[in-house]
Amino acid sequence: MKKILFFFTIALLVSCKTENNQKEEAPSMSEVKTETKNTNQTYCNPLDIDYSYMVYNSSKNKSYRSGADPAVVEFRGEYYMFVTRSFGYWHSTDLVNWNFIKPKQWFFEGSNAPTAFNYKDSLVYFAGDPAGYGSILYSDDLKTGTWRPTASISTNIQDSELFIDDDGKSYLFWGSSNIHPLHVKMLNKDDRFLETGVKKELINLNEEEHGWERFGENNFHPTLKEGYMEGASMTKHNGKYYLQYAAPGTQFNVYADGVYIGDSPTGPFTYMKSNPMSFKPGGFTNGAGHGITVKQTNGQYWHFATMALASNSQWERRLCMFPTYFDDDGLMYTNTSYGDYPRFGANHPSKAGEHIGWMLLSYKGNVKVSSSLKQVMKFTSNDDEVKVTELPLEKDAAGNIISKILTDENPKTFWVAEANNDKQWITIDMPNLGNIYAFQLNFHDHESGIYTRTEGLKHQFTIEVSEDGKNWETAVDRSNSEKDAPNAYIVLDKPMKAKFVRYNNKKVPGANFAMSEFRVFGLGLGVKPEKVSEFKIKREEDRRDIAFSWKSVEGAQGYNIRWGIAPDKLYHSWLVYDTDKHFMRCLDRDTPYYFSIEAFNENGISEKSKIQYIE
Repeated sequence: MKKILFFFTIALLVSCKTENNQKEEAPSMSEVKTETKNTNQTYCNPLDIDYSYMVYNSSKNKSYRSGADPAVVEFRGEYYMFVTRSFGYWHSTDLVNWNFIKPKQWFFEGSNAPTAFNYKDSLVYFAGDPAGYGSILYSDDLKTGTWRPTASISTNIQDSELFIDDDGKSYLFWGSSNIHPLHVKMLNKDDRFLETGVKKELINLNEEEHGWERFGENNFHPTLKEGYMEGASMTKHNGKYYLQYAAPGTQFNVYADGVYIGDSPTGPFTYMKSNPMSFKPGGFTNGAGHGITVKQTNGQYWHFATMALASNSQWERRLCMFPTYFDDDGLMYTNTSYGDYPRFGANHPSKAGEHIGWMLLSYKGNVKVSSSLKQVMKFTSNDDEVKVTELPLEKDAAGNIISKILTDENPKTFWVAEANNDKQWITIDMPNLGNIYAFQLNFHDHESGIYTRTEGLKHQFTIEVSEDGKNWETAVDRSNSEKDAPNAYIVLDKPMKAKFVRYNNKKVPGANFAMSEFRVFGLGLGVKPEKVSEFKIKREEDRRDIAFSWKSVEGAQGYNIRWGIAPDKLYHSWLVYDTDKHFMRCLDRDTPYYFSIEAFNENGISEKSKIQYIE
């Protein structure tokens, strides 16, 4: 019988650890359905899974969910996802629907910064422990979670990645530091994964040349200049070895994964000129770093990574998934454009992972709420300073409580109701009438008092829609749901025309019903914006920095700046709302770039501006 070996680290306490064109027209509902797994599904980042509450920071009475540092592996045609300190792992057959597996034996504080590797569809290995040492576990039954240890101890495995080449030679990559480089050492998989004595330093950050590696929110910090290099991952493609790494810090919007390419697992490695490989600095939820690249059974690659929420804690995070490609020049890249808007699921025959074309109908909608214990805005400027502002209570002329932060596209703002019962509600008067296709509810944890993986949690509610605010029709009924969905993504069976949306609470985890963002996706009934004009670009004296300005487009919600190292390689994008200027610090100093910009609103996306070359 084939045996699966999972390489997990344990301490004594075991605290372990080519750009695609966007589709601007909505697909027919015969193309997108929600309940039948054989039809073309959709998903939305952050991923809709039942994230675990963290034991980390429990001594400070900080209660929050988090999901970070994903390790996803395909095994025998199905998929398993391991996530930092989650007390188990998730299983999926389609990369869209994930179910949690609670193992029979597991680690006291969960695993930390995990990695998984499937060797010849019979061996899967895993490693990761903040203590830096641990044993090997193995299992031949992942679905029930029966695990047994091997008689060996590995050391120096912080933020580790196990990679076994086609010839059976095994390598462990590791490192998490703003000083020390990533390392690699060889292991003998045929002798309890003992070290062979081969050990080598590989790569380190070079912030002076690579702007995106600089520490801090938007790659700026007033004092610290050294980013953190961590989250090593290895992908082999067409005989080349793609060593991936994360920088500059998990709590920042610019958290990203870069790549060095080599001809062997131990190098030498050359910096990929189109870095970073996975980058999502703008929009609603930011960050796309410390991830892993998995190959789907049909040959499509996917990159799973970490997004920063950083509201209750700097380490409050979520997961994302982006399609990944290798172009004709061997450059590895992901499609993160409109990365937190609905996207085609992994089973789509030709557009897997692409933005569907559904836009945001709810942005800056007028929101009324049933009650308000508090409304808060937080801002993470750097590693040691978080600005917290409690907003004053606002009411309209009729005395209704207003909550502008529920439609502001900022996950660090949140509203807390006075209770958690069926008397609590939210109503959005959207700017314009539109056809609704999907909702995303981003619940907030406010003093929940939960500090570990807890089963039996439920989000129970209904959602109604209306064209006139008087006559309501039920769109979603989860009043008796058993589903725990802190980032619930719900696709309607058919689109519903509406201007008003109402959420009716029944019961959610925690003492108070609280939410950070209520997002409504679909297509408006108007026209998409005109093409952006007067797009001006100024590369600064520090060539890692660049400034943009443009003429505001009437009716635009925001703009999407695209750039890359060639006109046909605009692999990067930065989405911004309500502005006619932007400043970035993420360029590579010695690289010339090409830039374009487009406008968008609830009706669609404009034509892209003329591509400009900037030396």
